[in-house]
Amino acid sequence: MRTLIVVRTLKVGGMERVAVNLADAFAEQGHDSHLMYFKARPPQLAPRDERVRVHYFALSRAMWTSGLGGPVDILARVANSLVRKSHSLIAGWWAGRLFARELARLEDEYGRFDRIIFRGMGTFEAVWSFHDARACYVLENVLGLCLQQDRLAHHKARCLFHDKHLVCVSSGVATQVGETLDTLGATPASLRTITNPCPIDEIRRAATETSAASRYPPYLLNVARLVPQKNQRRLLEAYALMTTPIPLVIVGEGRLRAELEEQARSLQIAERVHFVGNQLNPYPWMQQARLFVLSSNHEGLGIVLLEALACGTPVVSVDCPGGVRDIMQGELAEHLCEMPPEALAECLDRTLAADGYAIDDAWLNAFAPTRIAAQFLQEPADS
Repeated sequence: MRTLIVVRTLKVGGMERVAVNLADAFAEQGHDSHLMYFKARPPQLAPRDERVRVHYFALSRAMWTSGLGGPVDILARVANSLVRKSHSLIAGWWAGRLFARELARLEDEYGRFDRIIFRGMGTFEAVWSFHDARACYVLENVLGLCLQQDRLAHHKARCLFHDKHLVCVSSGVATQVGETLDTLGATPASLRTITNPCPIDEIRRAATETSAASRYPPYLLNVARLVPQKNQRRLLEAYALMTTPIPLVIVGEGRLRAELEEQARSLQIAERVHFVGNQLNPYPWMQQARLFVLSSNHEGLGIVLLEALACGTPVVSVDCPGGVRDIMQGELAEHLCEMPPEALAECLDRTLAADGYAIDDAWLNAFAPTRIAAQFLQEPADS
């Protein structure tokens, strides 16, 4: 089959990494795999399989060179200054037509695509007017939290999701998406759950590469963007309460970095907390950690938990809304804690005192890329 995965950027991030992994999985199974992105933003992730064809569609530039696109974008910017988050509702109406034109150009060159997969709400917001029965739209996170504060929620839900094939990355996301869309009056053509792929062998190979992680003693690790959703503030508060003397390493970058560094100083833990920024290959950092921790407010799935387990590193997570319970099942449920910092500190200390735990590869089987890719190629059943 011929597949096309569409993502807004290929920046270093969990959702983008999953898109690349899925493109690789299609290619490895012998499909003609294509990957498209809209926005150049270095450093860029890249498929490891050279058979994946990567296409850069400069959507913003296309808007301004398409005649009507320039005035539409200006109108969208003016409207957004008056009504927050309205930009995509106007710009996406025209951009969806530009995407359809680019798709037709690619199909003239390579042949008709059998499946088109949009990953991330920001991606299909950008081209929401595009509608095709071959397309499915992957929701990576809890939709209710994305729309509940939006004045245009009802209209946006109908534009983005009504009569489209939706895919959720976890059962928790699927439940909340279904409830939210029912409240907002949007009915998808189908709604199913397909989790994210975790390429275990590739992760383990990448984990052996040389990195600066080797300069640190055994440490507690968090890998995430420094943004409110990931809530490293909770992690720092919990870390200040811990009794186990172990450094904390935070891999990631974001607009809250200065605030988090100041919080570490105010908690008098700054000398033990190391902010190391984005790492194109985070897996050596995972492999050399003594324990991985997730402290988010909500997670679509929490793919970093799987990646850490694939690296042989035990994990602890707060029991946040979304999909972490799809991972933290069975024996792993013992290492899922309530969200207050006190509960997280206790769970971290307890797990470290027990010297972690043995990891069973069977926990990762449900996330095998071959299995996930096959599910995407099945025809969705109408709702």
